[in-house]
Amino acid sequence: IDMQLYIMSFLLPRDLCQLACTSHYWNSAVRDTLLWRYFLLRDIPSWHSVDCNSLPDVGLLKKTLCELTDNETQDYMAVYLRSCPESRRCLKPSRPVYGAVTSFLHSLVIQTEPRFAMFGPGLEQLDNSLVRKMMHSPEVLPVAGFPQRQIDGIGSGISFLFKNQQKFNILTLYSTTSKERQRAREEQNSVVNKMFLHEVNDQENQQQSQAMRYNIIPQVQEVCRVVDGFIYVANAESHKRHNREDELAQIQAMTDPALNAANRPILVLSCISHADVKRIPCVYMAHELNLNQLDRKWLVQDTEAATLEGLLDGIEWILGEVGKKHCS
Repeated sequence: IDMQLYIMSFLLPRDLCQLACTSHYWNSAVRDTLLWRYFLLRDIPSWHSVDCNSLPDVGLLKKTLCELTDNETQDYMAVYLRSCPESRRCLKPSRPVYGAVTSFLHSLVIQTEPRFAMFGPGLEQLDNSLVRKMMHSPEVLPVAGFPQRQIDGIGSGISFLFKNQQKFNILTLYSTTSKERQRAREEQNSVVNKMFLHEVNDQENQQQSQAMRYNIIPQVQEVCRVVDGFIYVANAESHKRHNREDELAQIQAMTDPALNAANRPILVLSCISHADVKRIPCVYMAHELNLNQLDRKWLVQDTEAATLEGLLDGIEWILGEVGKKHCS
């Protein structure tokens, strides 16, 4: 049995699933708990995306089998098959085509194309600019029209063409000017985010452990009221310091249901500058940001700013989610 498990550990999970179909014996053998726990620990760092329905509990994986209680016993095979991106693609239903809808705020976005607000530290902290690369890579994502300054100058609205047929608009929201960001990178200092106002009260001063809360400035509130979804660009470079609790508070402020933002999907681009930079795996990024606290659909997608690798997969997901919403 030990030799069988050793040999099976070299097989791909899909091969093991086929092996399980050959007989009752192999069906039982391939469901070994240690085998699939090993696959999870081995493969999680190599997965390029994870969503709200497939996020595995990495806290249980850090425990030994002896430390697990009866309530924490896991079917690691089921967890793997639910979480593995390859399995999710096989189970994914066909997505409806996005239907054009009448714009209700023509003064902001004239077109009836899907609109997304893009924000986050990955826009400003990385050595390579994700937005600049998007605008100058027509072979990956063609720009459909000239960039337009919108929402009282807070951000630039850029229309793109996905797979040469589906048009969508991204409103990029920066917290600082380009000169301020460049100076901060050179001096390796942090910059004050001008999009958010810290909500302070006496109770918060007394309780240090209370989560930080933010209010967003009026111009950005208008953005949140009109967009169809959000794209959060997270800094996934492992050698840099990150305040994920603060980032979650900002995401929650942007997606506040009071701003009509309920049920709108959020795509998290777990972004690094270039391939040589060591990244935080997307599964761990989802846990660091505590995305399960969000009451909406979300996806974390590994992205590389220099080549835009992974970007189209994320865009396809959020366009599909918006399409489902308008077709339902």
